[in-house]
Amino acid sequence: MTPSRELPAAADVVVIGGGPAGSTAATLLARKGVEVVLLEREHFPRPHVGESLLPATVPILEELGVLPAVRAEGFIEKWGATMVWGVDPEPWSWYFREASPRWPHAYQVWRPRFDQILLENGRANGVVVHDGCAVREVRFEHGRATGVRVATADGRSERIACRFVVDASGQSALLARRLRVRRFDPFFRNLAVYAYFGGARRLPAPDQGNIFIESYDRGWLWLIPLHTGTTSVGVVVDRDEGRRGLRGARAQAFLREQIARTPRAAAMLAGGQLEAGPFVARDWSYRSARVAGDGYVLVGDAACFVDPLFSSGVHLAMSSGVLAAAYVASSLRDGAMREPAGRVYAELYAIQYGHFHELAKLFYSSNRSAESYFWEARRLLDSGTSFSPRHAFVRAVAGQPPQGYERAVLERGVPPGGFSESVHAVEGLRARRRDELVAAGSAPTDRGIVDRVPSLAPGVRVERKPVLGEGEFVWGHAITSTERGADTACSPLVAAMLALVDGRRTLADIAAGLSAGRSPAERASIERHVTSAAEILYVDDVITRLG
Repeated sequence: MTPSRELPAAADVVVIGGGPAGSTAATLLARKGVEVVLLEREHFPRPHVGESLLPATVPILEELGVLPAVRAEGFIEKWGATMVWGVDPEPWSWYFREASPRWPHAYQVWRPRFDQILLENGRANGVVVHDGCAVREVRFEHGRATGVRVATADGRSERIACRFVVDASGQSALLARRLRVRRFDPFFRNLAVYAYFGGARRLPAPDQGNIFIESYDRGWLWLIPLHTGTTSVGVVVDRDEGRRGLRGARAQAFLREQIARTPRAAAMLAGGQLEAGPFVARDWSYRSARVAGDGYVLVGDAACFVDPLFSSGVHLAMSSGVLAAAYVASSLRDGAMREPAGRVYAELYAIQYGHFHELAKLFYSSNRSAESYFWEARRLLDSGTSFSPRHAFVRAVAGQPPQGYERAVLERGVPPGGFSESVHAVEGLRARRRDELVAAGSAPTDRGIVDRVPSLAPGVRVERKPVLGEGEFVWGHAITSTERGADTACSPLVAAMLALVDGRRTLADIAAGLSAGRSPAERASIERHVTSAAEILYVDDVITRLG
């Protein structure tokens, strides 16, 4: 790709970086009629690690309109993962279909081509793409981002004014570094050395498309089969040990030494040939203390990066691109939405990041396949800390539907003291409440729970705040609680219903209050909706009692 015209003097939005985060945000904004200029310092296709996708990314590909192109490319379908991890020294597998029946597989993609597909799609949707243009500075006036300074391929220095800057600059993290908001994670303290091999063996059917992860005494290794016939191979080791081992430009020797310590991966790579690399990724897990501000937003690796154990990088990049596009579009449409929508963007991004971050910590902590300093230093010790059941449950699923990993943590490893018991306690509570509701629904009076008196859980409240609508943030209501860990958007009816829950009114009383002056049919409908909502909220522990 080459620039199709001279750099413009101004645009509505400047996107820094053409990777999955930048191209996703730019495409969705351009579809809304926003004038978007995307600046990419490289010329695509360009090499990039991170080939293993998640099923949760597939709906985003569908929304962008690139899923047919991704399928046509012939990328290998990834149905799950095979691991040497936990307490079992033998490999075991889990499959996405166990938690995601609609999207039972993802893809192992060749990133140079995958990223190019996304960027070409952005251009087809009206994004003005300029490659070979490196953004050197985000310009601020009175604390607000107002444009960028660009170094072009022919050595010129240009300025572009804009109303919003989307920083998708990857791990170079242009804005996070300037604003000094990047915080490295003290738990993982890792680095990766990776390369591409030809002639590697695949896992036996039906797992031949799986990512293979093997833990060993120094860390862990990944093998990702690619449709090019090559295999992505990487080792994740302690940062300090890795730095010592890499002294003297000996990355290839270091990588081969680590592979030799993993018997199964070494056997799969026996006879294989190194075709590209090795490469070293030194900046590891981190997050930005601020991801949205006046006239700017951080997305993808420019905002945060979490250990690659769950192949979450592309998903976090693209999902943050979706959220950022909604945030920017809302802010451009309604200036009053900018600050509150920015807070919600940060909250939603933190939830997604936290999900993978906490699960990775649990996986590291629960691994007993090897005993060494590496694993002992990354073990979550009980240290006298008691996990409340809800805290443990939220910590496991972070307010999101189970991905399949959570059960593997409990069944294949040794989680921190009290964690499994707490999660099972919450699951048992939910099961008992479901059984109670089933019994109430089969009562002879056929009144179900309509005459019950609901009470709210401690700390639960309903707030008016921006919620994600059709590609934009709109004003709505959300159920929030410090104990729940994640806000849940709710309808106006549910918000009004919860406002009347006081531990004295029955559900019938609440429904009557909401339907005053309406027809008998409307009153009956509202009562059904109130009862149905109460059942869901009771199981989910928003309502703790139905007396």
